[in-house]
Amino acid sequence: MTADRKREAREKFLLGGIVVKAGLSKVDRAFLLGGLLELAKITPGTAEHRRLRDIGEEAFKAAPLDGGPTGMAETAEWY
Repeated sequence: MTADRKREAREKFLLGGIVVKAGLSKVDRAFLLGGLLELAKITPGTAEHRRLRDIGEEAFKAAPLDGGPTGMAETAEWY
């Protein structure tokens, strides 16, 4: 596997972990994509962007329900 393919696979793995951590692994894919498209419209640096980022930061610090890793750095170590 080339370095680019490994990097791409790793990125997809980490993004999938975020979906699972948010409790969205069982939702309709169109709903999930719609939500992500709406989030993409939020301008970085705005109050709404900071608010949502703060929520995400806290979620990464929180203990997972399944006993798995708690943060992105630990999630990255899964493979």
